[in-house]
This record gives sequence, C-alpha cells and structure tokens, in this order.
Amino acid sequence: MDAYFKTLNKELKNYQRAIPCLLVDLDILDENITEAISNFRRDASLRIVVKSLPSVQLIEYILQQTNSNKLMIFHQPFLTDLASLLDNKADVLLGKPMPIKTADYFYKNLPQQHNEFNSFTQIQWLVDTEKRVEEYINLAKQLNQKLRLNIEIDVGLHRGGFASLENLRKGLLLIENNQEFVEFSGFMGYDPHVVKLPWVIRSEKKAMQLANQFYEKCKNLLQKEFSVLWNERLTFNGAGSPTLNLHKKQNSPINDIAIGSCFVKPAAFDIPSLKNYKPATFIATPVLKTFLNSTLPGLEALKSIFTKKSAFIYGGFWKANYYYPKGIKQNNLFGASTNQTMISIPKNETLKVDDFIFLRPHQSEFVFLQFGEILPIRKGKIQQPWQLLNNS
Repeated sequence: MDAYFKTLNKELKNYQRAIPCLLVDLDILDENITEAISNFRRDASLRIVVKSLPSVQLIEYILQQTNSNKLMIFHQPFLTDLASLLDNKADVLLGKPMPIKTADYFYKNLPQQHNEFNSFTQIQWLVDTEKRVEEYINLAKQLNQKLRLNIEIDVGLHRGGFASLENLRKGLLLIENNQEFVEFSGFMGYDPHVVKLPWVIRSEKKAMQLANQFYEKCKNLLQKEFSVLWNERLTFNGAGSPTLNLHKKQNSPINDIAIGSCFVKPAAFDIPSLKNYKPATFIATPVLKTFLNSTLPGLEALKSIFTKKSAFIYGGFWKANYYYPKGIKQNNLFGASTNQTMISIPKNETLKVDDFIFLRPHQSEFVFLQFGEILPIRKGKIQQPWQLLNNS
C-alpha cells in the first residue's frame, strides 16, 4: 500500500494542478472486469449500470472489455446525454420507473442526433403499477410512436413493483389489449435484500429461493396466459453487484444481469459476496496546512491535549472514508467542512504541505458527480481525463 500511494502522490504532485480529484485505477478495474466475467453464465447477458459509472469513457471502456451493448439508466439527463452517443446496437433498460412527465420531456427534448440510436425501439421503460402502464400507453398515443415496457416485479425487496400474480395479470392484460401502442419487453426483479437480510430473519439461501420462485411464477403466468406477448428476445433482468455470484447457476430465472459498482468497488460494497473484487477508485486531495500543535477556537490553552499533529485538506466533506496515509481521520472537534477539513495525523506520519491524502468513496453514483472529471490511472501514471455525464 505504501509504495502504491507514494507513487500516486508523486504523480499527482507533478500534475498540472492540485485540487480534489477522482481517480480510477485501470489496472485494478481490469482485474475486477475479469472477476465479473468469470462469474457470468454463458446464457446470460451483462448490463452496465450507468448510475454507478457515470462517465461516457468509463462506460465505453467497460462495454468494450465485456463485449456488451446493454445499459441500465436511472436518470433522465443521463439518458438524454447518452441518446446522442449510442449506436443502433445499444439496448437501454430504465432502472426505475420514470414519472410520465419526465418520459414526455425526454421525447420532446431529444438532442440533435447524428447517430443511429432509435429512442423508441431501443429503450425499455420500466412500469411498476397498472396506473403507470396506462400512463405510458397514453404517452405512446400522444407521440404516435410505439413504446417498449418492462414490468418491475417485487421479488422480496418490497421497494415497489408488481407483488402478486393477480396484479401482474392486470398489468399484462393492459399491455396485451394495447399492443398497437406498447410492446412488452420483459421483467425486472432486483434482489439485493438476499445478501443484506440478517440471518436471524431469513437465510441467504432461503431469500434467494423465494426470490427465484416468484420470478419463475411470473414467467409461467406470462407463458400460459399471455403467450402472445412471449418471445425469445424478452429481457428478464435481475441481480446487481451484491448477488451476481448467486445467479451463476443455470436454473436462475434471469437472463440479463445488471452490475456496475463491483467494477470500481466503493467502500459500501465491502461485503462477503464481493470479496474477490478490489477497490479501484479513490479521492485524492492536497494538504493545505500542517501543524504540530493546532489551536482549536476557545481551547488555545489546551492545544497540546486535544491534538498533537494535524492538517487542513482541500475540501473533505465527501461520502468517503479516509484511507491513506493509514491512521489519518477527521478531527471531530473542528468538524467537517466542504471547504477545508481538519484531519488528525498519526505521530509517526510525515505528511507535508502539497502532499495528497486518499479517501475511498462510500458509493460511486453520487460521489463521482461531485468532481468535474475522472483521472484514469494506468501503471501509476495519469492518463487523459474522462468526462462525467451531464447531470442536469
């Protein structure tokens, strides 16, 4: 660890400017991609979760390395941004139901396109209720364009979606009766609860079994009662980084697996099911000031008691854990700041002004967007910066 971060520190100190920056190590990213591919069934396709990797170049890199053309998008500005960049092979599935006003806005404000991406035939809009199905049918009528609808089913997370076969039957019937306006494209059942439930409530094995059983019941209902909607191209999406390994078996009901965070592994994904993945992303920020005995406001006479060595860093109030040098931490008496944060330094640490300290983001989807760009690292060297997706 020391050699790795000392190399990065030297590289950053020689870079064109010193501000808080987001790093993605491409060598570690490659290792994580290899690990993910090794856990994929041959009969399932990989779908990249855009919110966890919100950079065009980062997305393109992983799509190329995984030989995938599928994306899951959770944010209309990202969808709009990517619509002008994707080709005619891309397959987009919305990861959450979009308010109908937002879907309408998307179509009425499409960017000028010079590519072959078709925003009607290549997007699957997620619907979670009968009302939402009706809204998208009406939108299709208004647009005079057929829309593709993927139905969210509740496989145990209880965050929404069709939770009973009775209600699902009603949703499918609406689609069947309006096939001139909408096309059924599949199911989506997200299952992170499987690895997060305390074992005293339900075991991982049992939670997975129940999730798969309901998913299979939904597929059986579709085949038996709505065979007109069935075809071999349907998307049966599920999983996510935490449960990727649990869908390795051929009897999993899904054929489309969405993952994102495991590629960069932020701190919130330090869980047993992802133990073989390595942290690939860090925040680096420079030290602005150092003190041997800092004076805290109102406690000047006690400065030698409250802190021995400290520093102020550029920024600091991120959703992230202090990571390197080992033992540094926020000074809680001074408190966090988005401007300058005071950190306490171990006695044996020789941190100097203009040195960089490193943090691990808790998650990638929110934290990445707080930076103007990504600095890719290859063999300890900064590469050409990657831009983040438009968030507005």
